[in-house]
Amino acid sequence: MSRSTIEWTESTWNPLTGCTKISSGCKNCYAERMARRLQAMGQPNYVNGFQLALHDQTLEIPLGWKKPQMIFVNSMSDLFHEEVPVEFIQRVFEVMRRADWHIFQVLTKRADRLEMLDPEIDWPANVWMGVSVENEEYTFRIDCLRNVGAAVKFLSLEPLLGPLQNLDLSGIDWVIVGGESGPKARPMKEDWVIGIHEQCRQASVPFFFKQWGGWNKKKTGRLLNGRTWDEVPAVVSV
Repeated sequence: MSRSTIEWTESTWNPLTGCTKISSGCKNCYAERMARRLQAMGQPNYVNGFQLALHDQTLEIPLGWKKPQMIFVNSMSDLFHEEVPVEFIQRVFEVMRRADWHIFQVLTKRADRLEMLDPEIDWPANVWMGVSVENEEYTFRIDCLRNVGAAVKFLSLEPLLGPLQNLDLSGIDWVIVGGESGPKARPMKEDWVIGIHEQCRQASVPFFFKQWGGWNKKKTGRLLNGRTWDEVPAVVSV
């Protein structure tokens, strides 16, 4: 089992690894840094570093995890990357459908491809679909997400690089906010986070504050207005 330190999930499953950068949120990609480290350690799935790679041998791993849990799919890649064959995407969805005692959280920046492939996807009820939005330039991804057939739709506003003042949260079931972490982390302003939290409150959308980030994310912590915010959609059944 691949236990995760990501605050909003429990485990990770990576049927593919590697990616390419497409927007400003990708600049200091944590997955790229980790992939280089795993390559240096001789981990076989990362023999080519952060180049996109499909791993058929990992497809059925969640079927062997008997304890129900939240599973983040492709923490080290993007399932809807333009070079991932539709057939492989459908195989991943078939495994998630079979492993119906888990909840799978899929996150993409390729919201346009997600929307395009929606008619070819048979959406299981246990798959949560999310898009990343780092600033106003990429809010179009939310509109793409709204048009797909996932039972639960969520936003990952991380790394938050600017204010998001007029979010349309209709049809959105969950919002995660977080600052960038690591040696070159770009700062996140408190008023950006407070503004998003207020919009979630007004729209009755669960709000999860992941971290302030920075060079030492443990030091900056997770408190907002003196408390942690770990709200999740009410449909959680694991």
